Amino acid sequence: MAKRNSSNKRKTVSYEKYGYLFILPFFLVYFIFQLYPLINTFYWSAFSYQKRNLKETIAFCGLDNFKMLLGLMEGETPYFLLYLKNTLIMWIGGFIPQILLSLLLAAWLTNEQVKVRGRGAIKIMTYMPNIITAASISVLFASLFSQYGPITMLLKKIGILSADYNFFDYVGTTRGLISFILFWMWYGNTTLILIAGMMGINPSLYEAAEIDGANGAQTFFKITLPLLKPILLFTLVTSAVGGIQMYDIPSLFNVNGSSMSGGPADSTTTMSMYIMRLYNTDVGRAAAISVMMFIITLIISICLFVSMGDKDEKLAEKQIRKQQREYRRQQKALKGGN
Repeated sequence: MAKRNSSNKRKTVSYEKYGYLFILPFFLVYFIFQLYPLINTFYWSAFSYQKRNLKETIAFCGLDNFKMLLGLMEGETPYFLLYLKNTLIMWIGGFIPQILLSLLLAAWLTNEQVKVRGRGAIKIMTYMPNIITAASISVLFASLFSQYGPITMLLKKIGILSADYNFFDYVGTTRGLISFILFWMWYGNTTLILIAGMMGINPSLYEAAEIDGANGAQTFFKITLPLLKPILLFTLVTSAVGGIQMYDIPSLFNVNGSSMSGGPADSTTTMSMYIMRLYNTDVGRAAAISVMMFIITLIISICLFVSMGDKDEKLAEKQIRKQQREYRRQQKALKGGN
C-alpha cells in the first residue's frame, strides 16, 4: 500500500508554476513601461537638465525645480499653480454635469416601473461620443465655434451674439466649451458603468421599499446611492486621474501650436501641456511637474477613498473585533481561575 501511495504522489502534476508564467507578461510590461519611467522621472526631477542651442547642461539641483515651479524662488512665476487651477476648473466643469446626467440616465434606464422602450438603442447613442477620438472632437468643436463657424454665425443671425463676437476671445466661453467637450465625450461611458452597478443591486430591496411606501426619490437616495458607492468611487478616481492628466482636447482646441499655450492669455493651458512645452528645453523642470502631478493624483485618490469609505461597515468591524478581544480575555480569565 505504501508503494502504491508513493507512486500516485509521483504521478501528480502541479500546475501552480504555470500561473506565474501567465502573469509574467503583465509584470514585464509594467516594470519596463510604467515603473522604470516613474523612477526615472523622480530621478531627473532633481537635476537641472537644460537643452539650449543643441547643447545639453546637466547639474544636480535638489529641490530647486520644485521651488521654481511653485514660485518660491526670487523672480520665478508660479506657472504650475496657474496651470493646476486651469486644469481643475475645466475638469470639474465637465465632471459635475457628467456625473449628474449619468446618474439620471442610469436610474431611468434601469427602472422597471418606467419600462423604457429601445434601451439598447439609447445606450448605444449615449456611448457614441466616446468612440470618436478626442482629436477629432476637438477639431470639430473648434471649427463649429470659431468666429466664422456655423454655430457662431447662426447665433449672430438670430441676434444672440454681436457681429464681431468670438468665443475664443473670452476665458469663460473657451473653458466652458472645453468642459462641455469633456462632459459630452465621457457621460456615455459613465452612464454604462453606473447602469452595470445598478443592475447588480438586489431587486428585492426595491420591492421591500415599494411595499413600505417609499417614493422614487427615497428609494434612490436611501438604497441606490449607498449601494452604488463603490462604483461611484471608481468613477471619481478614474475621472480625477484623467482630468489631472488632461492634454489632447485643450491642446487642439484653442492653442498656439508653436508654444503649447492655451488661449486666451494662457487660461486653458493644462499641466500636461506645460510639460510638453518645457520638455524640449528644460527636462528637469518637466520631470518635476510630472512628479507633482503624481503626488496630487495620489492625494486626491486617498481623499476620495477615505471620504467615500463605508464608515458604518468599518465601525461594525471594529465593534466585532472589540467583542472578540473581550471574549478571549474572559476565556483566559476563566482558564486562569480554574
